[in-house]
Amino acid sequence: MEQLDQYEGNSMHRKAARYVTRTTAAAATSVAAAAVAASVVFSPVADASSRLEGVRADLQRAVQLNQITEEQALSFEAKLAGRILGDA
Repeated sequence: MEQLDQYEGNSMHRKAARYVTRTTAAAATSVAAAAVAASVVFSPVADASSRLEGVRADLQRAVQLNQITEEQALSFEAKLAGRILGDA
């Protein structure tokens, strides 16, 4: 009988440890997500010209990697420029 009580105690201990581990991991994930969201919300908004420079650099990299053609890059850049400059 004592062995059974001891086994149940160990089982309960393992369950409690598993619960703590899971809830701690979930809390850490929530904190990390909140930190990322705050950094996005509070980061300064890039001006239109720096945004376009970033788009241009990303598109050139895609062309170099043969992910898109030069014509596709130019077309996409023109579309985005219209949207970005329209918002500015």
